[in-house]
Amino acid sequence: MTDVHASPDTSGRVQDAPSGNLVDRFVPDALRPYAQLARLDRPIGWWLLMWPCWWSVALAAVAVGAAPNVWHLALFMIGAIVMRGAGCTYNDILDRNIDARVERTKSRPIPSGRVSTEAATLFMLAQAFIGLAVVLCFNAFTIVTAFGSLAIVALYPLAKRVTNWPQFVLGLAFSWGAWLGWTATVGSLGWAPALLYVGSIAWTIGYDTIYAHQDRRDDAIIGVRSTARHFGANTKRAVGLFYGTTVVLFAGALFLAGAGALGYLGLAAFAVHLGVQITRVSTEDPASCLDAFRSNRWAGWLLFAGLVADSLVG
Repeated sequence: MTDVHASPDTSGRVQDAPSGNLVDRFVPDALRPYAQLARLDRPIGWWLLMWPCWWSVALAAVAVGAAPNVWHLALFMIGAIVMRGAGCTYNDILDRNIDARVERTKSRPIPSGRVSTEAATLFMLAQAFIGLAVVLCFNAFTIVTAFGSLAIVALYPLAKRVTNWPQFVLGLAFSWGAWLGWTATVGSLGWAPALLYVGSIAWTIGYDTIYAHQDRRDDAIIGVRSTARHFGANTKRAVGLFYGTTVVLFAGALFLAGAGALGYLGLAAFAVHLGVQITRVSTEDPASCLDAFRSNRWAGWLLFAGLVADSLVG
């Protein structure tokens, strides 16, 4: 695939980034395109990648009757930031021609001409090496388990070209941390993290379907597939089904880990948040979709707080 030749954009702004974000305000001009490639101007992505990791650490803490390992939480946060950045950079390299044809994404660093594909590739590798250093801080079983996600991560940017369910492939990749937090604490796999993993996949399909509605019309023109296009007018019903599945599977994970009342209270708050999200979102309004998508950061906090509280009093 050849590059779309775009005139360099010197404005330095990415259209779909929040106005007044820290990258646009404080990062020097020379470094700003790379911070934008890593999506540091849109931190919601690394939060969503991190939550299954943190939930898994907290769930394992409930199971073993100890406080969550703070060192593991810190490592997973760093890993989520750099690996989300590496993944987004990889995605932007592969999607540079598609991005140049979509209104929301044509101002990104590669299609706007501010970063070459060669420089972006080097930047991606640098982030991946940091991620590798983070993974190597864990036990051997967790290291081996972490490498299991690489094939899924590599295939995700291609999924939108061949299936109506790229959000499912994203869920497979973004939810992988549900295994890792548990293995870092317990040193083995189990049914509790398995349910957490599958539930996180359903959660990802839900929130990313909402997100994909922002590009539904452009995607239809250029032939990009998504669950947003697939579900269309039935999106709210479909997302409600996926969110409901998430809550049921998470309840099973809590039960298998031996969670108490505080853990289930956190899950109930999480479920209410998802329900309100579905009720309020308008799939015809891109701003409403983006707000609903971003609100999943707070949904994550609700469940995590309940699990941490449960582990501390258990």
